[in-house]
Amino acid sequence: MLLEICVDDARGLAAAIDGGADRIELCSALELGGLTPTPGLIALAAKAKIPTRAMVRPRPGDFVFDAADLDAMLGDIAAIRAAGLEGVVVGASQPDGNLDTEMLRVLVAASAGLCLTLHRAFDLVPDFARAVEQAVELGFDTILTSGGARTAAEGLDNLALAHQVAAGRIAIMAGSGVNARTAPAILARVNLEALHGSGSGPAQPASAPAARLGFDSPSRKATSSDNVRAMKALMRG
Repeated sequence: MLLEICVDDARGLAAAIDGGADRIELCSALELGGLTPTPGLIALAAKAKIPTRAMVRPRPGDFVFDAADLDAMLGDIAAIRAAGLEGVVVGASQPDGNLDTEMLRVLVAASAGLCLTLHRAFDLVPDFARAVEQAVELGFDTILTSGGARTAAEGLDNLALAHQVAAGRIAIMAGSGVNARTAPAILARVNLEALHGSGSGPAQPASAPAARLGFDSPSRKATSSDNVRAMKALMRG
């Protein structure tokens, strides 16, 4: 079973690798759900000894993207490819929550030769079985999902459904609130191919001068190699 750890800075990348992560999801601004990482962080991850997939999400908020957003994502995919990372993490929604398959076809075509994760835009869909079939047809190899709930532990019924429909054709990877404490109940219900977590703990508070001017992020957390190691140990049994 694969353990993917999402990180958004150089320290987190090092901690995830030290803790035994099998793969990195590289982002910026995890407190916003993860955005496209910076070129410098992408270059740093390209030197790592484990595979990295980079988030391609041009802005916070929903996943209903316009033509300008699409152009930005296509540029990001080209840069990620040039850097030599394993793959990309993409998604796009229609206003009703269904997958925007037209835009996804464009993104998938631009990602030819790269590994492909469908991100949690999947969790907005009204029909999980249909969306799994769409992801398979589009060419994704992994779906990251919480089962349509705020946390994977709350979305177990839909996780089980997605895994059943996938039938080995695409990996279902549980994410959101997944850690060494919650993973046992998830895995007891669904024999998943992969788990996704941040392995995070409290981040160091901003300095007093920075906080005074608003340069802080109260919801920000920091990757802990000990937390990653605990998740990996649990998965080994």
